[in-house]
Amino acid sequence: MRKFVTYKRVSSQEQGKSGLGLEAQERDIQLFLENYADAPFEVVGEFVEVHSGADNDRPQLTAAIALAKKENAVLVVSKLDRLSRRVSHLSALMEERGLDFKVAQMPHADRFQLHIYAALAEQERQFISQRTKSALAAAKARGVRLGPTKNTVAAMVKARQEQAKRDAQKVAGVVLPLKAAGSSLRHICEVLNASGARTSRGGNFHPSLVSRMVKTLEAA
Repeated sequence: MRKFVTYKRVSSQEQGKSGLGLEAQERDIQLFLENYADAPFEVVGEFVEVHSGADNDRPQLTAAIALAKKENAVLVVSKLDRLSRRVSHLSALMEERGLDFKVAQMPHADRFQLHIYAALAEQERQFISQRTKSALAAAKARGVRLGPTKNTVAAMVKARQEQAKRDAQKVAGVVLPLKAAGSSLRHICEVLNASGARTSRGGNFHPSLVSRMVKTLEAA
């Protein structure tokens, strides 16, 4: 039986961006496992981390790699930059003995192709960064005030909190009884997904989201 370890990562800045959230990564990984993994297969570990991809020191990634090597499992990520945004770090991972990993969005890519893709992506980020700095410097020279005001930030935070409350209330009738009965977060997710319920973004429920919903409902 083929074994897999999944790893998902978001930075605090990326959590609200389309395509970079945990739900999107979970969907990509599940599509990979269902369509490209040898059957039967087993997911022996799932790791989630809120950390910058520019930092190589990530405890959950280290733990995921260690488990994958111990279990002779394949480490699966949604996108290549979920592992790292640095080509040097990705190269080191590619050369690490006993570690095999797959990228869900590029299921047929070999290590050479992944290395080329990472190099091109890093070059593009550097160009975008330089272009952004130039644009901001030009705007500042014209007297443009940069960045959101405190009131704008506070309003955005409040809006997100209110949306989270509304989302949690929609499934409270399922989540709270199951939690009170001692069900695991994963089991609660399975019940919600099997019922046809969807998140506010139209995706499946995952344990970290349900955990936040439980905290929101308990605090209400």
